[in-house]
Amino acid sequence: MQISSRFTVALHIFACIEYFADEYKVTSDFLAASINTNPVIIRRILGQLSKAGLIKVARGTGGIEITRPVKDITFLDVYKAVEPIEDGVLFHFHENPNPECPVGRNIHALLDGKLSSIQDAMEDRMKGYTLEDIRNGIDEIIRSEKKAGS
Repeated sequence: MQISSRFTVALHIFACIEYFADEYKVTSDFLAASINTNPVIIRRILGQLSKAGLIKVARGTGGIEITRPVKDITFLDVYKAVEPIEDGVLFHFHENPNPECPVGRNIHALLDGKLSSIQDAMEDRMKGYTLEDIRNGIDEIIRSEKKAGS
């Protein structure tokens, strides 16, 4: 299983919005240059983040605004916005295991609780990180780079 790059691209988007907000008008083209991807991909992700209520996008003139304090937006919020999972279940189970087979007949009973527990653990960890962590981390790295360059 691999989570698509939409999640990390979305985190990159938030980092850029926070870091450049006072210096530049952050647009999909601006973000695409930082992320090094097509602006269409960025606009699609911005649409998902907007639909989830995490950002507001000004059409035409451009500019993106985060709708809540970054300390209140968790990685899980971002993940759920850009990686929608069917029926809230991360692990999609094959539909019709053979009821005549002892394994097929019992595989759900064996795995459902374990897979649910794994998803809960992942979501709990994602709740522990916020966009503020990214902002603070970027600030710290840039200070270190400036200090090293002095």
